[in-house]
Amino acid sequence: MWPSDWPSSARAIATAVEAAVSAARAADESGFRESTADLAQLPADQVTAVLSAIVRDLLETAHPDGLTGDDVRAVLDAVVRRSVAWLPRLDAAAVFSALAGALGIDESEDPDRVQSNPHPAAVLLIDYLADLTRTPPQQPVQRAINEIARAETVEMP
Repeated sequence: MWPSDWPSSARAIATAVEAAVSAARAADESGFRESTADLAQLPADQVTAVLSAIVRDLLETAHPDGLTGDDVRAVLDAVVRRSVAWLPRLDAAAVFSALAGALGIDESEDPDRVQSNPHPAAVLLIDYLADLTRTPPQQPVQRAINEIARAETVEMP
């Protein structure tokens, strides 16, 4: 289903993201945990780049005139409320961290902050934002990977 000219790692990431979003949509905790564990087995920097790009893409679609603090708060609240019903051990701080990371906010400067895996939270953001924008998740996945590939092939001046 994914373009054959993509590297195998890009196809693996896209497939794992698609499976994780499908599990989130079905409120399938075990399927979600399994598919996000599959994401954790892939190169973390590549997975993070793709997930962040997808979240940014969907945020731009949902908020074409720009994102306000109230918009961010509403997204965080909606994702946590929507997900905690079927994912009772959801770490709300991880949702914030995933959103902040997608927006380019670096939280690594805080020495007291316990680092958590933001990938499951990013998938929950993608699920919510794709639903909000009525966008099939495959579209922003494909746009994100294509944009990353394009950026990697552009020569620096």
